[in-house]
Amino acid sequence: MNAEILKRLIRAISDGSPKDLERLARKIVQDKRGAGQTRLADELEAMLNQHRGAPSAMRADSPRGFQELPVSRRHREQLATLISRDELEHSMVLPQDVEARFARIECEFAARERLGAYGLKPSKKVLLYGPPGCGKSLGAKRLAWNTGLPLMKIRFDALLSSFFGESLANLRIIFDAAKDQPCVLLLDECDFIARSRSGSKDIGEASRIVNMLLQLMDEYEAPGLLVATTNLQESLDPALFRRFDEVFRLPLPGLVEVERLIRLTLAGVKVAQRIDWVGVSEAFVGLSAAQVVKVSQNAAKSVVLASQKIVEERHLTDALAEARLAPME
Repeated sequence: MNAEILKRLIRAISDGSPKDLERLARKIVQDKRGAGQTRLADELEAMLNQHRGAPSAMRADSPRGFQELPVSRRHREQLATLISRDELEHSMVLPQDVEARFARIECEFAARERLGAYGLKPSKKVLLYGPPGCGKSLGAKRLAWNTGLPLMKIRFDALLSSFFGESLANLRIIFDAAKDQPCVLLLDECDFIARSRSGSKDIGEASRIVNMLLQLMDEYEAPGLLVATTNLQESLDPALFRRFDEVFRLPLPGLVEVERLIRLTLAGVKVAQRIDWVGVSEAFVGLSAAQVVKVSQNAAKSVVLASQKIVEERHLTDALAEARLAPME
């Protein structure tokens, strides 16, 4: 237990404030969970809930251990959304080198206490970039799933304010929330607030937001992970890249990844034995992972809707041809 929590605990006892005491107790539970002491955290949380008579202090739609979303001071508007564990798609098909980098981040998080014993810190700030549909947001969900952390996604529409200085205050509130409640903090399409200051005529709020973001990243010592994504890495402020522990690109799927994606998408239906997988995969190369999945799903749907039982090669090629006639996201 750190010195600050001890001071707050003694102050709450001396003031006779049961609400403050419960808030501090739950902060201790969160700290223990963030430190990997899951069994102790569960026991302490059960004791707290038993004392209250029911686990009503926890949001019904929140992951275990996550208590409160950050809100703006002026309008009490939620500055982030919580992605429930049921929504955390986490199955990814990646080139071997990219898969290894994800696995290393997850491994370092799991071994953070062991690393700390040697004076080493795990990678906690991650930037994922690449073309649309290649799994950057999915990568954040995967990290949340494999680390067991809640996923908190920043709402840039709520963060930005027309009132002077309020956007900066909102950004700090979000980072403070991530410090108090271990989570994967997701800055999806972070170029929205982190565009380069060089060559820009804007010397107002936008530049101040970038400066604040750089400062908060320098100070980032939260128990969870910070994940940022962008399709426009060239537009990001160059100083931002130096703040991340890991920066890597999620590429378009190659021949091997395309075939795996198609096969996984069609796993729930019967597929013809005689399919030229190399030829089909070559035809799909150039699509994003999301597009490969969507076209494969359309092929399966066409079979079901036609009351047929087997997906054949022509269903895949027809679905691909149809998709190429219309712009694909």
